[in-house]
Amino acid sequence: MLQYPQSSCFENQPSERKDRMFFIVAILLSIAYVSLVEWLLHRFVMHQPLLGFSYPFEAHAKKHHRIFRADDSYHLKRDEDKYTIPMKWWNGPVLIFATTLTVVPIGWLIGRWSVVAIVGIVCAAYYGAYEYLHWCMHLPRKRLVERSGIFFRLNGHHLLHHRYMNRNFNVVLPLADLFLGTLLLRSKVRFAQAVGPSLPNVQPLTTQCRGAQTPVT
Repeated sequence: MLQYPQSSCFENQPSERKDRMFFIVAILLSIAYVSLVEWLLHRFVMHQPLLGFSYPFEAHAKKHHRIFRADDSYHLKRDEDKYTIPMKWWNGPVLIFATTLTVVPIGWLIGRWSVVAIVGIVCAAYYGAYEYLHWCMHLPRKRLVERSGIFFRLNGHHLLHHRYMNRNFNVVLPLADLFLGTLLLRSKVRFAQAVGPSLPNVQPLTTQCRGAQTPVT
């Protein structure tokens, strides 16, 4: 009598589900981690010298923020200033490599080197999104992305950063801003803000009571 092996195509399903779940969780945690890295770099490296290293501070806080403010200068006025919108070409590879390197110990501890690859890929995609969105914010051209509701809100978020440099450090995903207490949804006072089809009104919500008005500064 012939006997067939007691195997089933479903035997590996639990393992496959675990791998799939691990992959999804790793991606979500990587996105959150890169949002935190963006916040840390923006706050402690790009807005102040760090241990004598002042290049990012000079290029971003002192130059970029001097040219692009929260008024109508938020949008590019002089063509020669557009080169101050993106980072230097070598910043991306350095930041992606350094961020990926920080999770090597985690990959070694849990025995899954795929974590390192996932963080590297997420970081590269996040950096690309940062540069593109930042470019579109300061140099609007009615691009497809500029018509989206997500861009509309992120643009207002970043406009407020140019008004309050100690708030709204995230450009792509304000997750770290939310959890670290630097999220600002509206201005504290009225001001002459930049306007455009992809920019929301970020003025404070005030109740006109007895003719009182919030001053424009």
